[in-house]
Amino acid sequence: MNLPAGVLAPLLLIASNLFMTFAWYGHLKHMNAAPWWIAALVSWAIALFEYLLQVPANRIGFTVYSLAQLKIMQEVITLGLFVPFAVYYMGQPFKLDFVWAGLCLVGAVYFMFR
Repeated sequence: MNLPAGVLAPLLLIASNLFMTFAWYGHLKHMNAAPWWIAALVSWAIALFEYLLQVPANRIGFTVYSLAQLKIMQEVITLGLFVPFAVYYMGQPFKLDFVWAGLCLVGAVYFMFR
């Protein structure tokens, strides 16, 4: 299946952000008793998969998007994945601040893609 670069890049960024969210924050739930350096090693191991998806995503995406558009797209994806991760996986309360941050990103998307 050959997907256009404009579709493939965001899909790869979504997948890479899933790995990165778990690499950055998953240890807070599962490795509280472990020394920080073990959590760092586990996080780095998870982050390797993030980089194996993120680097091609940006290389492919750069053929159709500007650098600024790729960055804003990544930030929107990050927040879009982080909120459900924080609420459902980490058990954090939903905050209205998530909505305000999302609206700010909508403005950033508008200005980057217009």
